[in-house]
Amino acid sequence: MSEETKVTPTTETAPAAPAARAERPARPFGKKRFESRRKVCKVCAEKIDNVDYKNFQFVKSFTMESGKILSRRITGTCAKHQRQITKAIKRDRNLAILPYSLPKK
Repeated sequence: MSEETKVTPTTETAPAAPAARAERPARPFGKKRFESRRKVCKVCAEKIDNVDYKNFQFVKSFTMESGKILSRRITGTCAKHQRQITKAIKRDRNLAILPYSLPKK
């Protein structure tokens, strides 16, 4: 095997480190930072096979006050049911059951 050679810097050196920093105390074992819970699909939990546009109170719970559709990331629904919810909201808007948007104040 070959011997390792160490390369030493010539005239260029890194700036000196600042004076010794105060060490941060470690967190106690009992206290954790924010730990988020896994979101569960509300439709799967209630064992609903198909989202029906006629159940507008349920469909309305997936919209903002301004009328926008809430994303999966926020509601926690699965992809299959998010597609059904989106279709039901758009159908309700077309039939004037839900508003497209609310007027600005």
